[in-house]
Amino acid sequence: MKADMQQAMDEIQLGTIRLFCLAAQWQSFTVAAQKAGVTPAAVSRAVARLEQRLGIRLFIRTTRHMSLTEVGQGYYQQCQQALMQMQHAQQQALDRQNKPSGTLRISAPTPYAHYRLLPMIPAFHRLYPAINLELHISNQNVDFGQDDYDLAIRGNYLPDSGLIARKLESAELIVVAAPEYLSQYGYPHTLDDLQKHNCIQYELPRTSKKVPWQFQSQQQLIQFETQGSVVCQDEFLATKTLAKCGAGLMQVYRFSVEEELRSGELIEVLAEYGGATRPFMLIYPYSRHVPLKVRVFIDFLLSATGQQGVKGEPQ
Repeated sequence: MKADMQQAMDEIQLGTIRLFCLAAQWQSFTVAAQKAGVTPAAVSRAVARLEQRLGIRLFIRTTRHMSLTEVGQGYYQQCQQALMQMQHAQQQALDRQNKPSGTLRISAPTPYAHYRLLPMIPAFHRLYPAINLELHISNQNVDFGQDDYDLAIRGNYLPDSGLIARKLESAELIVVAAPEYLSQYGYPHTLDDLQKHNCIQYELPRTSKKVPWQFQSQQQLIQFETQGSVVCQDEFLATKTLAKCGAGLMQVYRFSVEEELRSGELIEVLAEYGGATRPFMLIYPYSRHVPLKVRVFIDFLLSATGQQGVKGEPQ
């Protein structure tokens, strides 16, 4: 009996199981084929062979839809877990060489990327020349389950998502405007004065919700809705360019306008309502074994931002 089972396992090639798992994950032979670099027909044949050898039906297929059967769902979960364990075993073997290498995929929002992350990259490469970086610079959130990123940086706390979140810094928010704008329209002295000004708006990429401005007064955080004739979608740094051109007031991260404040190209207003901050968080999926290339980057970034490393986390 055991010999028969072993023979059956030998016949079911690992590549066939991987193709089945891709098809199950994406609910599509076409997408699975794209991910694996083969043709949809090759995926279909692999699944058909697997169904024939197991003697079970794994998918319910129609002209418009494909889904796992109940037994197929259970088989997929066990196969996926086995593949992950094999991947972890392989990564552990590579890590024992004590030489971080491979490709690291990172997503970061534009303001933090340009003024914090990107200037750090040369120093990281000097320490770890065998690690290649793929940087996704966008304010669009990524889905770790589908987008295959190792790490992401985001400008807010996360809801309970099953991800590990490490705080990088609390970035101070300030309101700025060009001298030309202020000479024409005057300085705001209170928050109510903002209603008389053109306040440049920024919309969140996925929700199209305008981001309220944040202030602090008597140690209380105030969220303030502003109005303006110009709205920027997705690209936050465009709001800074508009402010420099005299289009209106804008609330920005102080770290993104330090040079312009020194040169006088931009002027800070409403400083007496300052002190509000937004956190930038480093996030990544929980895993019992964090690959070495990921661990060294996390340690590097947390050290560069004055935070603690990841030595106490799962490895």
